[in-house]
Amino acid sequence: MTKNNEKVIMLGKIKISSRQFSILIAIYMIGSAILNIPAMLQIVAKQDTWISTIVALVVGLCVLPLYIYLGNRFAHANFTWYIEKLLGKWLGKIVALLFLVTFPAIVAILTLRNIGDFMTTQILEDTPIQAILIIILSVVIMGARLGLEPLARAAELFFPFIMVLLIVFIVLAFPHINFNNVQPVLENGLKPVLKASLIFIAYPFLEPIILSMLFPSVQHTEKNGKALFTGVLIGGFIMVVITILTILVLGTQTVSFAYPSYALAKLIRLGDFLVRIEIIMAVIWFITIFVRLALLFYISIVGIAQVLNLKDYRSLTFPIALLLVPLSLLAFPNAAYFQEFTPIWTIHALVMGFIFPLLLWLIDILKGGGKKTP
Repeated sequence: MTKNNEKVIMLGKIKISSRQFSILIAIYMIGSAILNIPAMLQIVAKQDTWISTIVALVVGLCVLPLYIYLGNRFAHANFTWYIEKLLGKWLGKIVALLFLVTFPAIVAILTLRNIGDFMTTQILEDTPIQAILIIILSVVIMGARLGLEPLARAAELFFPFIMVLLIVFIVLAFPHINFNNVQPVLENGLKPVLKASLIFIAYPFLEPIILSMLFPSVQHTEKNGKALFTGVLIGGFIMVVITILTILVLGTQTVSFAYPSYALAKLIRLGDFLVRIEIIMAVIWFITIFVRLALLFYISIVGIAQVLNLKDYRSLTFPIALLLVPLSLLAFPNAAYFQEFTPIWTIHALVMGFIFPLLLWLIDILKGGGKKTP
């Protein structure tokens, strides 16, 4: 391997196992979506939301071969170098930088704002949102500076607890299920179902293209595709189960809550013995959204460092972090704006998460692609 190649293979120096990669993806997929997706879908598809979630999961899994192909093409290099190889040095750098700024960076801003809105509306109502954002981002900066390996080990450590808490939550919610809440089936036809499916596909099933940028960091590159598929399947299945459970219990009331699954947890109680179950959902969400935000932040700064040919991505952690807080406050004035922003984000995610990778695949095929990047 030449010195020139060593300069571009920054992520390749860091190695995580394929199992850790799957766990990171699964936790990322759950992320902030576990709280707000049920309401977003129920507004559109109403009682047929359960159909939309299943359709979205199937379509999301069908898109993965495209991501796996591209990921394997730069499995021994990095994503930005691969774009430069396909589009030329300068055009490739511009396109790669635009992708990083307009997709993983914006998703990070959205995620950070989600944390602030949830904390200020549900838990710390009298605390300024700026203080919460700064505290959360401080921990994320620490995680990003430590690197991917400690983050992967932490995710691996917490994952069993997340699964246990999810199972407990589902078991406790099961007695409250009312199947009348999903009837009549297809009362408004297929159009609302497909529209809601598109929203769920865009968020979060088109985001694994971001995570495929971690392919060079996985120890056994031949298992990357399987690890990506497994992680998306686990995370997606959990999201489908939680969303359907929320609709079955809350029914039409789902749209009345900004965070339906958290509201569902508040309703669960076993006499006077077992109450305040919402702490289970809160713990699950805190862990998953931290991993999600840390991954987005890490991938964004490492990618930008690669485009700019910087020796160490850590020099970008504080400057970019300083931009995230004001941008999250300016770009999204309040929690209600997310509902208005959903159609715009759906289109944007389709462009960045499907059309852009598809164009890269077509260019690669036209240039005689098919073998892994040397």
